[in-house]
Amino acid sequence: MGEEEFEPRIVVFACNWCSYAGIDLAGTSRIRYPYNVKIIKTMCSGRVHPEMVLKALEGGADGVLITGCHPADCHYISGNYKTMRRYLLLKKVLRELGLSERVKLEWISASEGDRWARVASEFVEHIRKLGPLRLKEVVESE
Repeated sequence: MGEEEFEPRIVVFACNWCSYAGIDLAGTSRIRYPYNVKIIKTMCSGRVHPEMVLKALEGGADGVLITGCHPADCHYISGNYKTMRRYLLLKKVLRELGLSERVKLEWISASEGDRWARVASEFVEHIRKLGPLRLKEVVESE
């Protein structure tokens, strides 16, 4: 498969209360978004541990998108603040591995189906430009 044929594999961790509902809205509204995103519903973005993101990359994902409720709008009050703290720490580790461009955090509410479609499309395109993640090569170069 040539680089021009590369279709990224994207894992999305979506909070149940806002982001997943926004994804569902996009679907029911027939708003087009990339087919190559694999959505994993979590009860809260605060439940997405860095190990889960690393496991997704190790398992073959070319990129990981974490989505949650907008700050101050979390169903669990402070879950998305926990997400932000974990994400910032994770980005430091990923930067050391040269992988920080492959993981992104976005706040998407239940009413933002169009925003979800735009964020997903832009992230897939960003990962497509980076090319396939060859994790084994990254690890061996360290």
